[in-house]
Amino acid sequence: MDKFKKIGLTALASSLVAVSAHAGELSVTGGANATLKWGDADAKQGDTGKSLGTDKDVAFTGSGELDNGTTFTVFTATNDSQTDLTSGYISVATPSFGSFLMGNHSGAAHYKYDEEVPQVYEQISDITSTVTQNKVGDFMDNNHITYTSPTFEFGGASITLDLGYASDSNDTETSDGGTPGGEGTYGTGQEAGVTIAYDALKFGIYGAERENKTKTAVGSDAVRDEFNGVWYVKYGMGPVSIGYSESYVDSGVSGSAEATTSAKTLRTAAGIFEGHQIGIAFNVNDNFSISYTESNETYDAQDHASTAIADVDQKIDAIQFAYSMGGMSIKAYQMDVTNPSFDEDASDSQVTEIALGLAF
Repeated sequence: MDKFKKIGLTALASSLVAVSAHAGELSVTGGANATLKWGDADAKQGDTGKSLGTDKDVAFTGSGELDNGTTFTVFTATNDSQTDLTSGYISVATPSFGSFLMGNHSGAAHYKYDEEVPQVYEQISDITSTVTQNKVGDFMDNNHITYTSPTFEFGGASITLDLGYASDSNDTETSDGGTPGGEGTYGTGQEAGVTIAYDALKFGIYGAERENKTKTAVGSDAVRDEFNGVWYVKYGMGPVSIGYSESYVDSGVSGSAEATTSAKTLRTAAGIFEGHQIGIAFNVNDNFSISYTESNETYDAQDHASTAIADVDQKIDAIQFAYSMGGMSIKAYQMDVTNPSFDEDASDSQVTEIALGLAF
């Protein structure tokens, strides 16, 4: 009897190994940064603050392949304190019909189009939250469904289409089995983007819209849906790459125009935010690179009265450096902001950061 038990257990163990190998594989990646940061809260008065910080990120990626060639990927990442998850998605890629992705805070189409100018360290929105171009379409992050087409060849160019849908476009996360907000401020959201690549030239255009349930006035049934749009073009010439991008954000908010001397909050302030970014990056050698980014954005109050409130411009200049040595890197930036938060009374600021990065 013991012999039969032993034979049965051996067969079971072999079958489990076979199933595990067929199911796919799991990989873990991550990194850590130690940063030294200082800057002038008021560049004119020289009020300087300094800080030391650390950033830790760990991501888990599982993947596998079906018999017909369809592949699947499951991704999830922890936050800096590693006590919760920041993003995750499930992606299924077919051999000839494109890929389908479901996720939250990761994988939506807008990530491929906003702030698409060259930089060697950070997008400038990672340095300051007042950059509205990074907010284009970010309301699609709540358990969205995204479709990416196969790449089509036409006249030597490669063309890819992205389409996305969110049933509750509120930039949060609905847990498995949970229900959306119902009669909340926002309803459904849709996004679409096209990317065209020809040799070293790349062009992308993207638009997103979400349902706004807030009435424009008391007693009125009229509403204004939100619309965001962005386009970019990039070109590479050996060690040099350049890029230009323009964005448009109409939050669909009705109300009084904001004064030029007050801070503006996107999707709270009534008006339109428009802007452009330009960037250039240069790889000095295999290890060292440098980039410069300039951002100009305008708050248009849409005030057409005789006592109209003037537009307010916010300007950001950032220079960045990066040096890599295998899994270790040293990166730095210096950024200047004029009229932060589109407030003419706000003091100009200058911030510098040096970071030591370790990746695995």
